[in-house]
Amino acid sequence: MHIFFEPDINNNGGYLNEEETHHCIKVLRLKKNDSICVINGKGSIFDCTILDYEKSRCKIIIERENFSTEPNSNCHIAIAPTKNISRFEWFIEKSTEIGIREITPLLCKNSERKNINSERIEKIITSATKQSLSLWKPKLNAFVSFKEFISLKKSSQEQKFIAYCSDNLNKKELKKCCEKNRNVLIMIGPEGDFLQDEVNFAIENDFQPISLGNKRLRTETAALVATLIVQLIN
Repeated sequence: MHIFFEPDINNNGGYLNEEETHHCIKVLRLKKNDSICVINGKGSIFDCTILDYEKSRCKIIIERENFSTEPNSNCHIAIAPTKNISRFEWFIEKSTEIGIREITPLLCKNSERKNINSERIEKIITSATKQSLSLWKPKLNAFVSFKEFISLKKSSQEQKFIAYCSDNLNKKELKKCCEKNRNVLIMIGPEGDFLQDEVNFAIENDFQPISLGNKRLRTETAALVATLIVQLIN
């Protein structure tokens, strides 16, 4: 059955938004009395029937709602977007399919990309959420500087990690220190990696240095590996 995304389906009188309406009526050519599924990205999936199409909005009626509770643990990746934006978008798509819950774009001292098209990224997240049949849509946070992000997370109860390339005898493998059923936050640096003073600042603020294995990974690969490790543990 076709799946559509409408975050306000419970409160907007039973209408799909304009973009989803276009896909439903103009692309898929669905008609009155056809059955569809709608997700709100907040744990619910609705079995619906198309009632009508009016002024670029598809009117539907909810026949049944099924709810899935939020996972016991959330994976939050804070990542410096890559210079080649397609590589960052690849990470966004694949991590959403795997089950990431939160993404924060980071501005670091070695960052080559200092902005992203948030609207486009949200569309990629929405598409991947529907593709993977996930009922929980990941949250995309605003672009934030490294130090500001650290400050925002001072009182956070998440397990907090920072992954980087340089040798450090205190680094542990993520798979050995990530606790089951805990929210996890992992910072991944830019192509040029975090600077040592950034690493030191993170460690001083209760971030644990970690390794993702003995391979040198690209930024987006490292972020996806970290996401997968957390999902496999939980």
